[in-house]
Amino acid sequence: MSGSSAAIAFLVAIVTNYVTAQPPKWAENTILVWSVFAGLAVVSLGLFFWERRLAIGAPDGSRPPVPLGRIAVGGHSMNPPTVPAPVRGREAELERIGALVRGPGGGMVVVCGAGGLGKTTLAAEAAAQARDQGRGVVWVRWRDDPERLGQDLAQAAHILGLPESRLEEARTGRVSLVDAVWEHLAAVTGWLIVVDNVDMPTRVGPGSGPAAAYRGWLRPHGGGVLLVTSRDTSWQTWGPDADLLHLQPLAEEAGGAVLLDAAPHAGTAAEAEALAARLGGLPLGLNAAGTYLSVPTSRHRTFAAYQHALETEFADLLGAEHPAAATDPAIARRVVRHTWDLSLDQLDRDGYTLARPVLKLLALLEPAPVPRTLMTPELVTDATGLPATAATVDAALAGLHQYGLLHTPETDEPDPDSPAVGRLQLHPLVREVTAHTLNRPEPTGTWLTALDEHLTRAVNMVAGMPGRTGWPTARLLAHHLPAHLDRNTPDNFSSARDTLADLAETLTNAGAVSEELLLRRRLLDAETDQLGPDHPDTLGSRNNLANALHGLGEHQQAADLHRQTLTDRERVLGPDHPETLGSRHNVANSLNHLGEHRQAADLLRHVIADRERVLGPDHPSTLTSRNNLAVALSALGEHLQAVSLQRETLANHERVLGPDHPSTLSSRNNLAVALQGLGEHQQAADLYGEVSLAAERLLGPDHPNTLISRHNVANSLNHLGEHRQAADLLRHVIADRERVLGPDHPDTLTSRNNLAITLDLLGEHRQAADLLRHVIADRERVLGPDHPDTLTSRNNLATAEARLAPVGRRRWWQLPRLGRGAASA
Repeated sequence: MSGSSAAIAFLVAIVTNYVTAQPPKWAENTILVWSVFAGLAVVSLGLFFWERRLAIGAPDGSRPPVPLGRIAVGGHSMNPPTVPAPVRGREAELERIGALVRGPGGGMVVVCGAGGLGKTTLAAEAAAQARDQGRGVVWVRWRDDPERLGQDLAQAAHILGLPESRLEEARTGRVSLVDAVWEHLAAVTGWLIVVDNVDMPTRVGPGSGPAAAYRGWLRPHGGGVLLVTSRDTSWQTWGPDADLLHLQPLAEEAGGAVLLDAAPHAGTAAEAEALAARLGGLPLGLNAAGTYLSVPTSRHRTFAAYQHALETEFADLLGAEHPAAATDPAIARRVVRHTWDLSLDQLDRDGYTLARPVLKLLALLEPAPVPRTLMTPELVTDATGLPATAATVDAALAGLHQYGLLHTPETDEPDPDSPAVGRLQLHPLVREVTAHTLNRPEPTGTWLTALDEHLTRAVNMVAGMPGRTGWPTARLLAHHLPAHLDRNTPDNFSSARDTLADLAETLTNAGAVSEELLLRRRLLDAETDQLGPDHPDTLGSRNNLANALHGLGEHQQAADLHRQTLTDRERVLGPDHPETLGSRHNVANSLNHLGEHRQAADLLRHVIADRERVLGPDHPSTLTSRNNLAVALSALGEHLQAVSLQRETLANHERVLGPDHPSTLSSRNNLAVALQGLGEHQQAADLYGEVSLAAERLLGPDHPNTLISRHNVANSLNHLGEHRQAADLLRHVIADRERVLGPDHPDTLTSRNNLAITLDLLGEHRQAADLLRHVIADRERVLGPDHPDTLTSRNNLATAEARLAPVGRRRWWQLPRLGRGAASA
């Protein structure tokens, strides 16, 4: 109540009391009574004009009053919302916030990320935990109104003890309200204030200064913790003193737990985790699915049924529109179909006019990383018809990234000698919802036509790049080309097929076996359907698929496919056709991989004779067959013959193909293998070292052939007695092979077997035996119980166990199988 109002009220009370009650003795003095009335009237008028002067503002530039209203009463709840279910998968984030709340100081933490990641839920759980610990907790919801935010934070400070007198000073303009609030919050401890949904930090105020300047309502300098939730993930927005917690989607186990909490009878934990993976671990999508499944009248009552229904009913289950979402942001935040529109609308208002069309273009691609080089201004213009420049496309991508709609995943092990390739990736649900919002058939038809044209250009570009320059981009493009072929079949089949074949060949050179296999399978299916199973191109694709299977270590599948292809090529092309000879060579190569070295050697001798007659003795394919025969001879223990043949083959490779050709490197590696068999360990070690350096320079550190040579360097160290160095190098090779090839690849198992041998040579017999037991189990499962490599590991385990016995018969180690060097044709 103002001063003048209080005086008038007091005057009225006196008059009322005087009229309605028994008057006191002094009231009988009329002169005295009217003198008191006159004095009070003068005071009231004076206070009235003083308040008017403050309201208008002093001419000397002092602060105007702040319209705080009835702060001590407040107009809405400032309690945190209740968390209805356990918060899953956010233990690390809650611990970080809790540590800050429990700590002696204060600070500001920003929980940020795209819409639907559960930022508000995490903040509410953190608030509940802080309240349980006796902290003062206040919840403020941002309403896109800086003045209202100021009132709410003043109320929060008042709840935390800010005196009414200090608020009165702010009311009258004698102090800045924001400074009064933060001076008090800096002086008190043990509090947590949450400001939820600050998605537009530039509007926070007061004034137009950036949030990162820490002169506005959001500051990191309090005695307690200020927790802000926002879709803005930029460090530049929040400044260096804010602790950013960038939320990620939930892992499968945590996502499955969310579904089971909501619908405990809808299926098993494995089925819940599968559905969680399908929903990309997005908490908003998980809650929507769980709520649906918990309703007894829903058509789909199990996790498996719901997941299956998503393929045909996505628009109804998760992509449905809500009529009030356009006018009520609170509803839009809770609806999967609309939650990201809030961010896109804000980007559009901020001038990022290409953000929405660029997002839609990315949504038309597969749910896999996209090379940044594909998203050019020309593509945007060709697809959408909108004018685009490099700067406006950059701005659109930066805006999408800032609001968490677009991620830029990094490579696990970037090649230091290869240029970094930018990658763009949408969350699976962001992509799927966006794709469902596109009008069909237009603009999708026009957009996809432009996209296919630019995919073809991108493949042509990387296929023409020298060395390994284009390999990282080729790996990214691979995931988007099967759909490209599907869209162009049958109308533009030949051109699209050639595009896939060109990229597959680039991937072969890159040693990118997983991505190559993806394209080889799709090419074979398409050519079988379009050209027939006996067409020479179809047979060529079947041969190439078998070679890719070899690269993945699937030797039995590859052998079966090569035998089938050889039979068909002999019937369709004839026994002496170069491609038939190639299939015969590859069957022999398969036999080598399967441990059938005698059969492989016999068949290769026939292939060499036929290739010399048909192609000539210096043809690269003839040299490849000679190389592989020497490999088989080494495996058979015929090392002298193998060394002689490899020396001759290496000289011819160097003369015909050059010293740095991959086939030449393979021949040099295999000469070292043969020399190792003869006991020429130093010569072998020198050759292995040369090959390893050359392979890393020419192919890169992660190429499978580079890993073969590095593995063989470790073996040569063992033969030279440098067991500790060998063990260290083998551990690195195993880690690289597990990452590049997978833990079950035969080459990975070979490195693991040889590490066990090295450990035993170092006297670490127990570790060696334990490791060999795992290797035997894996080799029996992957290669079979009778494969020579399995038998080698079993023999090595017997040796290790004999050394563990107090008294036992000593056995010699069986020489470890060295890195393969056979080549397909």
